[in-house]
Amino acid sequence: MEAMGLSLPGCATLPAVAPERADVARASGRRVVEVWHQGVRFREIAGRGALENAIRVLQAVGGSTNAVIHLLALASELGIDLTLKTFDEIGRETPLLGVFKPASPLTVVDLHEAGGVPAVLQRLSPLLQRDLPTVSGRTVGQVAVDAEPAPRDVLRPLDEPLASEGGIAVLYGSLAPGGAVVKQSGVEPGMLRHRGPARVFEGEEALREQLLAQKIQAGDVLVVRNEGPRGGPGMRELSIPAAVLVGMGLGGSVAMLTDGRFSGATRGPCIGHVVP
Repeated sequence: MEAMGLSLPGCATLPAVAPERADVARASGRRVVEVWHQGVRFREIAGRGALENAIRVLQAVGGSTNAVIHLLALASELGIDLTLKTFDEIGRETPLLGVFKPASPLTVVDLHEAGGVPAVLQRLSPLLQRDLPTVSGRTVGQVAVDAEPAPRDVLRPLDEPLASEGGIAVLYGSLAPGGAVVKQSGVEPGMLRHRGPARVFEGEEALREQLLAQKIQAGDVLVVRNEGPRGGPGMRELSIPAAVLVGMGLGGSVAMLTDGRFSGATRGPCIGHVVP
């Protein structure tokens, strides 16, 4: 939301235990009332450009694949034609500038101390739509200019990225003609291309039984069906099986493919959101 200009600068990464949260809450409440009286409405800020800026920030910091669902849903409510193709196109032209847990020792607290979302906007400034408004009363470009430069060990410069593409990749194939997503910034390089025997499960519970029986082996490709919006029901997260694989020492050698989704804490070759 902050990358879209819908919340005050610096609030998105504020740690849960930070005493400043009370001040930010009060400032946000005051600002809501102010923009209402000024006649500013949600749709004046949350347009296509704001959504594309948010996707670019998401790609640059290797954010959660759950954001794909949320941004597509928001775009649908706004009547904006946003698809997986948009995420794919922006991801291919947005370099990866930072990675955070579980893909690195760095946390969102480190990102906050490095300047938070405004620092990311500053790094990405040449790629952003900078003239868009934000609820702060400043444009995206002005928020970026006002940010303190982030340390390069937290956010790499645009011309010295961690990778040439963003953290989330969109995949297509015979099993996913409508697309699928994977957080490639959390996948070991050796698993970006993988061939192995497919093990098909009709839901998370069936997979869980095999995991507990320790019948999953290195190299397996776990295909978990019926976990999508209709099958889950509600597109359940398969973060627990993914975490169990890591605990078994198989997180870097077993791939998972599902029409369900994964948590932002998931790492490894976990492909979700499969559209049949």
